[in-house]
Amino acid sequence: MAMPGRSLLDLDDFTASEIAYILERARAFHDDPPPRDLLRDVCVVNLFFEASTRTYTSFAIAETRVGADVVALPPGSSSLGKGETIADTAITLAAMGVRVIVTRHPESGFPYRLAESFDGHVINAGDGRHAHPTQALLDLLTLQTEFGKIAGLRVALVGDILHSRVARSNILGLRALGAEVTLVGPYTLLPDAMAREGVRVERDLDAILPHVDAVMLLRIQKERIASAVLPSLDDYARNYRLDAQRLNLLARDAIVMHPGPYNRGVELTEDVFAFPGWRYAQQVSHGVFVRMAVLDFLVNGARAAVGARG
Repeated sequence: MAMPGRSLLDLDDFTASEIAYILERARAFHDDPPPRDLLRDVCVVNLFFEASTRTYTSFAIAETRVGADVVALPPGSSSLGKGETIADTAITLAAMGVRVIVTRHPESGFPYRLAESFDGHVINAGDGRHAHPTQALLDLLTLQTEFGKIAGLRVALVGDILHSRVARSNILGLRALGAEVTLVGPYTLLPDAMAREGVRVERDLDAILPHVDAVMLLRIQKERIASAVLPSLDDYARNYRLDAQRLNLLARDAIVMHPGPYNRGVELTEDVFAFPGWRYAQQVSHGVFVRMAVLDFLVNGARAAVGARG
């Protein structure tokens, strides 16, 4: 079944079964690389208004591996700075035959406004404080690969939850697939109001660590935080930094994750890199396969069976 005009703006655009399908498809691509014509003659534009290493490179590799025609459009090369509206840009790119736009923007909601005027597929590669759905998908794939399931897992997200688009998308995905989510951080970076069904808010990291299967550390995003709510980094590290002592509190099979970039000495110490359950490299690797699967799903639709070719 094809998906005309469908986009991935956040994970609530997909049903739980569609998320599960994409994860399965990504695993299939990992185990058996697909033919390089899944997106033959499909033009994909990467429109990034924020600096990016992992996400931009991962998308570019994924697009190439599925055979798309890839165009990088740096912000300075677009006409948005000349007064062209988002709608004008969307209409122009569609008229040139562009079928997919992958975009990252510091403004929350930008991909939604782009999708309103674009006759094709928009993939949100991160918008402001709002969402980062493909990061959440690769995190889900990392958990599923590690534990063989997501339902019933106990996952703690630690740090600057309030300003984290990664946290918001992960909460959606984890809850859709049946994980239990605990948010841990100081009041200024984690309001009590973020608690909901299946999502609890806690302040004491040490009390949580023995009872979780996975810990996802989040960077303090100084660029998005008003100075009035920015905690002392020393206080933050004292209460929420993962170090050798706190690693010893984790269950034997627990894993530690981080979307990157990470700040040594703030949310983690060098001890984490030697921890057997450190899964940052696996997350980065999974990003390519997840993004291949998302591109294939949006352009070609779900296949009759995972692993189908053609």
